Amino acid sequence: MKNFKDLGLNVDILRGLAELNYEEAMPIQEKAIPFILENKQDLIGLAQTGTGKTAAFSLPIIEKIIPNRDLQALILCPTRELCLQISKEISAFSKYKTGMKIATIYGGARIDTQMRELSSGVNIVVGTPGRVGDMIRRKKMNLNKIDFLVLDEADEMLDLGFKEELDNILVETPKEKQTLLFSATMSSVVRKIANKYMNKPEEISVGKTNVGADNVSHQYYLVKPRNKFEALRRIVDSEPDVYGILFCRTRNETQEIANKLKESNYSSEALHGDISQNMRTQIMERFRQRKIQLLVATDVAARGIDVNDLTHVINYNLPDASESYVHRSGRTGRANKDGLSISIITPYEERKIRTLEKRLGKKFELKKIPTGKEICNKQILNLMERVKNVEVNEKEIESFVTTAEEALGDLSKKEIISKFLAVEFNHFLNQYKEANDLEILSGGSKIPKERMSDDNLIDVKINVGKSDKFDVKTLFRLINTSKELKGAEIGKIKIEDSYTIFGLEKNRVKDVDKAFRKVSFAGKFIKTETENIKSEGGGNRRANEGRPSSRRSGDRRARNKYKGGKRKK
Repeated sequence: MKNFKDLGLNVDILRGLAELNYEEAMPIQEKAIPFILENKQDLIGLAQTGTGKTAAFSLPIIEKIIPNRDLQALILCPTRELCLQISKEISAFSKYKTGMKIATIYGGARIDTQMRELSSGVNIVVGTPGRVGDMIRRKKMNLNKIDFLVLDEADEMLDLGFKEELDNILVETPKEKQTLLFSATMSSVVRKIANKYMNKPEEISVGKTNVGADNVSHQYYLVKPRNKFEALRRIVDSEPDVYGILFCRTRNETQEIANKLKESNYSSEALHGDISQNMRTQIMERFRQRKIQLLVATDVAARGIDVNDLTHVINYNLPDASESYVHRSGRTGRANKDGLSISIITPYEERKIRTLEKRLGKKFELKKIPTGKEICNKQILNLMERVKNVEVNEKEIESFVTTAEEALGDLSKKEIISKFLAVEFNHFLNQYKEANDLEILSGGSKIPKERMSDDNLIDVKINVGKSDKFDVKTLFRLINTSKELKGAEIGKIKIEDSYTIFGLEKNRVKDVDKAFRKVSFAGKFIKTETENIKSEGGGNRRANEGRPSSRRSGDRRARNKYKGGKRKK
């Protein structure tokens, strides 16, 4: 590795880096910094999560910024957390570059305050597409003189529905600028972004793309759906020093699991889109101080979390895209430390493990759910290790030792140890005293044909599939843009050639018809069916009631099945 002094950075920046104990550049920094300093060509930088991409693009930009001039650099990223993290790092890097100003622009904060900040004159803006677009429409931000445009986690910005905002922002930028795109993975989405927004970009790749970090191990536990939370509790109890992120699929599930953990006296908090910015900041501060042991988050909410010493990443649900798993697992195993990525899956998800193994080139170890006795033994050994290694100030504690000796003088050594363990572990002993071992499912378990979803979900069938180029991301986009179903818990998804089946929480089934009414895809109106759920009026609910006729949708085969908007029995 090269020293930062060898990369062409000036003394003011090197002074700031020295205060942060930055000495040796990481591989992506070693390649990207000299390139950006010496060239005006567009650049794609690919490196695994946690390898220093922010410094790779921000240090040369800071070097080239002319203080007390117009806005010169715009850095776009998908979430406010990532915005704040990047701004914080740039401020630290540029501590000794006088006259340079940075503004952080994101939703969820007072827009009038951000307007005043922009009006006072800034050189770098770090922002989310939504709020930046708003500032442009209000004529509070002028991009016609920027020299740098950075797209950080651009694939995530598109996944979150920011395509239109990105298009509108790019129109406002000058043709002669340097566009820098940094990502952990080179997905098809990233490639499309490069083709649309960049001009013959140079590509710098460090390590293997679309694979996880070498020092992260991968394990999975196979359980029945109804045993998922109990399995999570046992896994956390068997890892006494766990400090990590627990990933859930939806914000509803995130909040529910966090609440259950807190009710069971675990140190946990939820992080999702409904959390206010003020509360989010407080939660993240407590998490960094290790006052929160387990952060329960959605993929989107976890973007921008930069904590180097996480021991675990736990997947309560596997993500649909392999790239998302790479991002998740990359949260641990940073700074040359070992990390562990754990997945709690049902038989329905087992095929995803095989897909991930091929993508990452790593074997996932199938683990047995710990028994109550194993958990108690592990907790006791962990405590004993802490007791042996604790530092004792003999002088300060001497008088208290005498008091303790007098109080416990009539007890034997074995009795003292027994009572000590009882005080520390009675809650564990009582909790697992009569607990049955969870049923062990071996690899290769069969998926029951009669249902795809677990007990809290109902299967919904829609009449679009692979032949219509319908995929999981499209399904989630349809659901999340529907006010009736937005935020609903989604279960297992099965996409066939001509139809798709997905699990939906039972209490939202009444909203299906309204959500998909008059919605079309691939030239036909979406029809839905839900089985074995009774509507309030009785009888099986058919979500296609009141749907436009099949003739309007262009689906010939449906004409004989549907008449007058109702399905024949």
